[in-house]
Amino acid sequence: MSLVQAVFGRFKQTVTAYAGDDALMRAAVSACANVIVADGEVAGAEFEAALKGMLADPVLEKGYDSLMLEEELYDGIGRARTRAGRMQNIHFIEAIADRPTEQRQSVFLIAADVADFEGISSSEHRALTEVAGALGLDRDVLLS
Repeated sequence: MSLVQAVFGRFKQTVTAYAGDDALMRAAVSACANVIVADGEVAGAEFEAALKGMLADPVLEKGYDSLMLEEELYDGIGRARTRAGRMQNIHFIEAIADRPTEQRQSVFLIAADVADFEGISSSEHRALTEVAGALGLDRDVLLS
């Protein structure tokens, strides 16, 4: 029975990748947006790092083109400029907390790469801690 479940799970993942996984995309966008805005400035290089990281994810790359992700990231950054918006972004991240560890780690690591562009500041560390908590992950283990 587990072999059938494994095959069905792979098939479902492949179909989802091509159809687009909105929850995964919103989680990745929201995590990146909260990290980008954490230090008070939106650097173009951080924005590009976020896009590059999301397009490197096989599910996001198959389901979304660069322009779609760019538009979503602009919206996520707009939300992240306020406390209520950052909380809404956290809710988007929490929406995938029951997903496989690999997907949750991917979202966190994309955000960590954005934060690490010019070294991770203390405000970016706080944002990454919130992201890791929303995903049910250990930030320190993933950053080491």
